[in-house]
Formats: sequence, structure tokens, C-alpha cells
Amino acid sequence: MQTLNLSAALPEILLLIAACVVLLVDVLRKEGSASDISLLAIGAVAVPFVAILMQLNQPSQPALNGMYVADQLGHVLKLAACIATAMALIYGRRYAQARGMHRGELYALALFALLGQMVMISAGNLLVVYLGLELMSLSLYAMAAMRRDHPLSTEAAIKYFVLGALASGFLLYGMSMIYGGTGTLDLARISAALQSTTGKSTVLIFGVVFIVAGLAFKFGAVPFHMWVPDVYQGTPTVATLLIAAGPKLATFAIAFRMLAGGLLGLATDWQQMLLVLSVLSMALGNLVAITQTNLKRMLAYSTIAQIGFVLLGMLAGVVGGDTKGLSDAWSASLFYLITYVLTTLGTFGVILLLSREGHEAEEIADFKGLGKRSPGLAFVVLILMFSLAGIPPTVGFYAKLSVLQATVNAGLVWLAVAAVMLSLVGAFYYLRIVKTIYFDEPADAHAVLPAQGAHTLLLVNGALVLLLGLLPGPLMSLCLDAVKRTLGG
Repeated sequence: MQTLNLSAALPEILLLIAACVVLLVDVLRKEGSASDISLLAIGAVAVPFVAILMQLNQPSQPALNGMYVADQLGHVLKLAACIATAMALIYGRRYAQARGMHRGELYALALFALLGQMVMISAGNLLVVYLGLELMSLSLYAMAAMRRDHPLSTEAAIKYFVLGALASGFLLYGMSMIYGGTGTLDLARISAALQSTTGKSTVLIFGVVFIVAGLAFKFGAVPFHMWVPDVYQGTPTVATLLIAAGPKLATFAIAFRMLAGGLLGLATDWQQMLLVLSVLSMALGNLVAITQTNLKRMLAYSTIAQIGFVLLGMLAGVVGGDTKGLSDAWSASLFYLITYVLTTLGTFGVILLLSREGHEAEEIADFKGLGKRSPGLAFVVLILMFSLAGIPPTVGFYAKLSVLQATVNAGLVWLAVAAVMLSLVGAFYYLRIVKTIYFDEPADAHAVLPAQGAHTLLLVNGALVLLLGLLPGPLMSLCLDAVKRTLGG
């Protein structure tokens, strides 16, 4: 007999309480109070983080009558999402203070967005997937629009809201079709229903099409990428970082639970769609990024290309109906995504550190001569760019190699070759940043101002990108174990 088992959802419950406390403290503190609400928010992220650590390596626990599941994959992704949110808040503190955004609502929204991500990650039912998705999305829309006096920010927020609503509609319509074809919203029961049927109904195939389209919107894959460059460029950089990091992890989680879990019986259909999305994303993302002069916009197209690699691993899991390679392929994508998020945090962290009151350091020209102005910061940027380009010994090289290995093992050699060629194109615009930093004369005479804790965190971030490239085994093993245990459970 199923029970509520609320202890399995303890991290989410604690995070909800912590987010409400942040809101109340902000409302009750006196105007002009010296208390720093950002420190309370960062501490609030630590509460569910500790609770998740206590659950790590425990057997899978269903809760809320099967609508929620606490398993190893969920624990790994939630830990990564908590770390990403905390790092984004630390990097963005000074930036928010200089732009009048250092208010309780920014930090409360960040916590509610994290709560939405955690609900998505542990969803065992299509309704819970949608509930978590909307909680995350609405929080991110509000953060994108926080600078109401900034026309570019307002425009980006409107685009993000309209296209995000369209993506949610796609997913909801696809879910309704899956429900119509199987008679259930529970992902485990959907999988069982697909295994028991001999033929594929048109309703189910259309449902998969809409679900994959909705996931592609949330990932920012071509041709559903149109919101990514405008939102990355227009939103305040602290909000951009919160949009660029954690939500990708949550989207991967619902993709895993829906495609590799509930809809595995329709793998031949969603594989073909992922293949097209992957190739288009790698091609357009890398080619258009070359022409960009705005660094945030360039990183947006870079994200599109990187998501192409993630999709590459996801589609390589099933070969002619054989699911033997499912764990290896999806764990390679998981490893790739976690390491990409880590690198993205560092890259946007540099932009936040170089920005100052009245100046957004988001043009490539703003990085001219950084090697002379701040050698330590410049070296971290070099490591991050090498990782994004997939150059050894950074973690980006091993991440790309693991995905390519899974692709070759699936017999898609031509696709692996195409991915390598497009990665070579992408290396150009990453190395251009390195050239700008070390070989161009400084265009900005202002010194790089130290930020509370952010400089140290950035050095740790760069060191992790390098260390995980030299010793990728532990994280790769963790990802593989999480995927295997989740699929086996």
C-alpha cells in the first residue's frame, strides 16, 4: 500500500520553509538595514543541500503515492542544482548591489526557482513535472524582468515569458495526448502500458512530438532556440546566470524520466527527432557564435551548440530497440551537462566580476588586455574557454570524448565525425577570447575590483574545471551509478 512518505521529500519541504523565511526577514527588516539578505539566501540553499547529502546512496523512495521519487539520479542532480544556485548568488552579490537589485525578492525568486527544479528532478508523474516546470519558469520570468527601468531587459523578459509559455503549452498538449493514449499520468504506468501494446497509436506519436518540442524549447535547441540569445543578452547578468545553469539540469531530469523512462517504448520515434535537433543545434550554434561581438550573446549560441552534444548522448542510448547502451549514453550526457554548467558558472562569474556600476562588461572588447590587468583572472578565463572548446587537459575534453564514445558505440560514426568537425569550428570563437585577453592592449584602465568571496570562488571554479579534466573518474562513476540505479529501480 502506497503512503505519503513525506520524509523522502524533506529537501523540498525545508527549501520551501527557507524561501518563506527569506521573504519574511526581508519584509520585517528596517529600511536601510545593514543586514545582508543574500547571505541568508545562500545559507537557505545549504539547508536542502545537507538534507540531500543525508539521503545520498539510499535506495529509491517513492512518495506522495508514486507522484514523487527520491532516487540516486535525483540526488546527484539536486546537489548540482543547489551548488549552481549558491554559486550564482555569490557571484552576483556585488552586481545586484550596484544595480538596485539587492532585494529580498531576487533571492526569494532564486530559491523558488530552485524548488521548482527540485520538484521537476524528482517527478514521477506528468502533473508533477508540469507543476515543477511552472514554478521554476514563473520565478525565472520575474527575475528576468527585475530591472523595470531597462528597456532591453524588459524586452528580453517579454520574449522569455511568451516563448516560455509556448513551450509549456507544447509540453502540456503532449502530456494530454500521452494520457489519452495510455489512460494514466504516472510515468511507470505509462512505460508498462507501452510495453503491453503491440502497435503504436497516432495519438502517442503526436504526444511524443509535442513533448520533445517542449523539451527542446527548455533546452534552447534549434529550431526552438530563438529566445536564448535575446534573453541571455537582455536580462541582468545575475538573472542570466540563474537561467543558464540550474534549469538545464532540471530539463535533463524530466527528459530522462519521460524519454528514457516512461516513453522508452517509443524510442525509435524520439531518437529521430533528437538526432535532427542535435545536428541543427551544433551547426547553427557554432556558426552563428563566430559573428558575435557581445560575449553574453556569443555564450548563448555556445549554449545552443553545447546542448547539441547533450542531445547526442541522449539519442545514442538505444540501438535498434536494444537498450544495453542506455546507461552509458545517458550518463555521458549527464556528465557533460554537469561539467558544462560548472564551466558556465565560471564564465558568467567573470562577466559579473568585471562589471561595475554603470558598466556592463559583456562585450568581447571589454576583455582586452585582461592578462595584464589581472593575470589570475585571465588564467581562469583561459581554462574555462579551453574547457568549452574541448581542449585537454580540461574537463570539457573528457566530456566531449565520453559523448562521442557513446555515439560511436551506437554505430553513429558519421554523427560523431560531424560533431568533431563542428567542435573545431566552435574552437575558433573560444580561442578568440583567449587571444583578446593576452594579445590585445587593454581598452579599460579601471582596475578589477575585488568582490566578497567571488574571487576566491572563481579560482576554485577554474581549479575544479582543470582537476576534473585530469581526474574525471569519480564524477563519471557517480553519474553512471546514478543512471544505472535509477533505470534498474
